[in-house]
Amino acid sequence: MVDLPHCPKCNSAYTYEDGTLLICPECAHEWTLVGETEATEEIKVVRDANGNVLNDGDSVTIIKDLKVKGSSSTLKIGTKVKSIRLVDGDHDIDCKIEGFGAMQLKSEFVKKG
Repeated sequence: MVDLPHCPKCNSAYTYEDGTLLICPECAHEWTLVGETEATEEIKVVRDANGNVLNDGDSVTIIKDLKVKGSSSTLKIGTKVKSIRLVDGDHDIDCKIEGFGAMQLKSEFVKKG
């Protein structure tokens, strides 16, 4: 006999399988074990313009002059950024740049170093 997990919603021990789904007869909650393990295994790898893997806390250098939205100033090529933080989204780097403050950058415009 296979030990099935308890229902994550009501903690009932009477769960049963129906194909790839697990079902709780007490609260009618349905879930899959396969989907939960795939979600935890998916790790996003962020790479710089040269293909190097970036990690939280790395220092990077800007490789292209970037216009700052909402400002008349630009971030110049060669600007060093310390202690980056990787986030999900279109702009995948959160950082603080001296003289500008908090910014979000795209990894394609920076190089590790």
